[in-house]
Amino acid sequence: MERISDKGYLLEPKNRSPQTSTNGKLNPGIYYYQRFPSSPGSPISRKSYRPNAVRKMRRRAVFKNGDCNILQSRISKRRLRYLQDIFTTLVDSQWRWTLTIFAIGFVGSWLIFALIWWLIAYTHGDLEEQHLPINQNTSDWIPCVLHISGFTSCFLFSIETQHTIGYGVRTTTEECPEAVFIMCLQSIAGMIIQAFMVGIVFAKMTRPKLRTQTLQFSKNAVICQRDGQLCLMFRVGDMRKSHIIGASIRAQLIRAKKTKEGEVLNNFQTELTVNADGCDGNLFFIWPMTIVHKIDPDSPFYHVSASDLLQERFEIVVILEGTIESTGQTTQARSSYLASEVLWGHRFEPVVYYNKDRQGYEVNYSKFDNNLAVDTPLCSGAELAEFYRIQDLPDSEKQAISSDQTSFLLKSPLASMKNSSGDAKTLNIDDDSETRPFPTDYL
Repeated sequence: MERISDKGYLLEPKNRSPQTSTNGKLNPGIYYYQRFPSSPGSPISRKSYRPNAVRKMRRRAVFKNGDCNILQSRISKRRLRYLQDIFTTLVDSQWRWTLTIFAIGFVGSWLIFALIWWLIAYTHGDLEEQHLPINQNTSDWIPCVLHISGFTSCFLFSIETQHTIGYGVRTTTEECPEAVFIMCLQSIAGMIIQAFMVGIVFAKMTRPKLRTQTLQFSKNAVICQRDGQLCLMFRVGDMRKSHIIGASIRAQLIRAKKTKEGEVLNNFQTELTVNADGCDGNLFFIWPMTIVHKIDPDSPFYHVSASDLLQERFEIVVILEGTIESTGQTTQARSSYLASEVLWGHRFEPVVYYNKDRQGYEVNYSKFDNNLAVDTPLCSGAELAEFYRIQDLPDSEKQAISSDQTSFLLKSPLASMKNSSGDAKTLNIDDDSETRPFPTDYL
C-alpha cells in the first residue's frame, strides 16, 4: 500500500528501506529530507491532506472581463457629489440613462425658451385678436416676432432659433429689444448644450475601456517547471493589428493576512514579480505572450504545494496597461484567477507559427486557452530547492541523510496515472525536457 504524506506526496511503503543506486548514491527519484517549517521560526502550519478534497470557491474582486466587483453604500451626499462632476457621471452611466438625459435637456430647453417667447408676445399684445398674423396687414401692427399666433408657434420658433434652422417664416423684428436679447441668449445656450452633449457622446464612444474587448487573457493560469524552477504562468494576447505601445503587465495577489498584532487583513495585496521571455514587465506586444512568475524565495507561493493549492483561498489580479497606437489614449485591461483556476502540472500550447505560404507569423487563437499536462513535482518550491541542494551534496552526506530521514517521492500528476490493468502508463517524456530536471520512478 502506498502512503500519502500530509503534503500530498506519495510516500515509500513502510516496509521499504531507503533506495540507493548501485554506486551508493541516492536514487534521484526519491527525496530524502528533514521536515522544516513553512517559514523561519514558526512551526509547520500546513493543512493536512484530505482525500477527495474540493477546492474552496472565493468571491471575486475582479471579474474575468475586468469589471470590479465593488458595491458602494452609505455614501454621504452621494447625489451632490455626482452632480458636481456631471460630465464624468454621464460618461460612466449607461447609454439609456445618457440618452434620456439628452432628451430631457433638449426638450426642456425648448419648452423653457418657448415659454419666454410666449410671455414676450403676450406682454407686447401680439396675441390679441386684432394683432394676430392674419389681421396685421389691416391693423398695421408690428409684432416682436413675425407669424406668432400661440404657444405652438413660440415652441417652433424656439427650436428654429436654438438650432439655427432658419426656415425664414418666423423672425424677430426691431420692435422689442427684449426679443433680440432672448434670441442671442438662446443661441448661446443652444451651442453650449449641443457641445456638451456631443462631447459626452464622443467620450463614451471612444473610451479606452472598449479597446480591452480585443485584449484577451487565458482562462486558466498554470504551474509547471521552467529551467528547473516552478513557475506560475498565464497568457495574454491582442487580437488587433494596431498594437499597444509601451505595454506593461502587473500581477497582484489578494488574500487574507494576519499581522503580528493579531489583526486580520482580509484583502491584503501583494505585488507579484512577473516577466515575459526573460524581460521585465514591459512587453514588446506583437503576439500572444506567456507571463511568468518565478516561485522563488521572494514569492508568496514558495511554500505552497499542489495539495496546499486545493485549500488555498486567494485571487491573482493581472493588469495590462499601455497606449493605443491608433488614438494615443491610455488603456487598462484586467482579469483575475482564483485558486480553482490555477492548474498544477500544466503548460500552454504554442499558438505562434511561421506560415511559409503567407510569409509571416500566424497566431492560432483557437488554441489560446489550450494547455497540456506535463511532468511536474507536486512539492512546493521550497522543498524542490531543498531537493536540489541535497543532490549537490557530497555522497557521504547524502548517505547520512538517506539513513536517518524519511523518504518520499516527488511524484507528478502524470507519474501517478494508472491504466485499467493497474500498471503505470508509459510516458514518452524527453529526458532533456525543461519540465523533467531529474529522473522519476514510476510505480
